Amino acid sequence: MQALYAQLLVGLINGSFYALLSLGLAVIFGMLNIINFAHGALYMMGAFCAYFLLSIGGIGYWWALLLAPIIVGIFGMVLERTMLQWIAGLDHLYGLLLTFGLALIIQGVFQNFFGSSGLPYAIPDQLRGGMNLGFMFLPVYRGWVVIFSLVVCIATWFLIERTRLGAYLRAATENPTLVRAFGINVPRMITLTYGLGVGLAALAGVLSAPINQVRPLMGENIIIVVFAVVVIGGMGSIMGSIITGFALGVVEGLTKYFYPEASNTVVFVLMVLVLLVKPTGLTGRAA
Repeated sequence: MQALYAQLLVGLINGSFYALLSLGLAVIFGMLNIINFAHGALYMMGAFCAYFLLSIGGIGYWWALLLAPIIVGIFGMVLERTMLQWIAGLDHLYGLLLTFGLALIIQGVFQNFFGSSGLPYAIPDQLRGGMNLGFMFLPVYRGWVVIFSLVVCIATWFLIERTRLGAYLRAATENPTLVRAFGINVPRMITLTYGLGVGLAALAGVLSAPINQVRPLMGENIIIVVFAVVVIGGMGSIMGSIITGFALGVVEGLTKYFYPEASNTVVFVLMVLVLLVKPTGLTGRAA
């Protein structure tokens, strides 16, 4: 039973990263209609940003949670202003190819300077150790990752779905001409939205750094799974991405316990089954 609980914990942790990353993807696609394949590379940049803040500036984990998403978010906004805005309104394939190329460039630059091996990033002193729950031993940091990710996901959903700012964002993507008539700067809102989605990826990178180390290719494999999560939850669905991210992390953990050979493919099998039954995803709506 302890092995089962351990795999459930691993599944929840992976689900936390899936939820944060798929949430960022859902925000970008739902608001801007861009399939952002550079998301994994920006997730990696968040981890490296935390590493640089500590190794060069002496800035620890807690400040990195705030600063890394802001720094990478600004980088994302520069990308949106200089490149992505020119393909707005074109077929999704253009955005996919452009962001895929950007991902290869970003990963290649970091791999050239830092190789493929991982760089260590220490767990902060306040989150070291663990708690004995009776049925299992829970590392404090891993519990923190799950809880903090859930809080961030719910706060982001509330911002977009239940606030006036979120209403402006949704209106700006659905009818930009009308929103512009009310004096709202639509291009700026679109840029900020892309920065928000990218910042969520960078935040996941900071949370992942003490667990998975900091590696140039750390986003290469996870981004494929995250795209599957977004498709299953429904492209552009905020709540669908959150629920599906955590749920598929748990399913993946259970599969590693009961049938380890299928743990790397179970997400994609579920994606195929969902698309056969409901092509728009579990919570997606037809256009």
